[in-house]
Amino acid sequence: MSTPAPSFAAPPVAYGVLRILIVLNWVMGAAILALLVVMPHKQWIMAAFKLTSSPDADQVIMGLRAVAVLGLVAIPLNYIALKRMLAIVLTVRAGDPFVAANAQRLHDIAWVLLALQLLSLVIGAIGKAVSSPAHPVHLDAGFSISGWLAVILTFVLARVFAEGTHMREDLEGIV
Repeated sequence: MSTPAPSFAAPPVAYGVLRILIVLNWVMGAAILALLVVMPHKQWIMAAFKLTSSPDADQVIMGLRAVAVLGLVAIPLNYIALKRMLAIVLTVRAGDPFVAANAQRLHDIAWVLLALQLLSLVIGAIGKAVSSPAHPVHLDAGFSISGWLAVILTFVLARVFAEGTHMREDLEGIV
């Protein structure tokens, strides 16, 4: 008598977490957009970031606004990656993850991760450019070994899925 395959909780948990992340991504986008549209006056920004009046402060404010605009660029990129991951999780739940569509989804995610890494480099560069001893700017952006590793790993995984799908189709054609 064979034992039934174990039931994994990961797909339902992953599905729920991804749905929450999609909503949080849009909420974050709305918050960034609201900050940019409202464009608080210079004095408010200076008080919020404890900046003293100087030419450096104007540069910091412009840099922070540029970072906010780039943050808006990240929102649709995150959405693409999250939606593709959600679709992959649904195929896992259905019991058939090794399909050509998932290989393409992983490939799309890899390109999005690459774009996000490049965006992070630009944001980090802006932070360094506007930072001064009087007004240091510390952004959690720039080069990330783990981020670049994720890009490479996702491209490789997409290729593995594509090859696995092709092998599966070949095998089904033989049988």
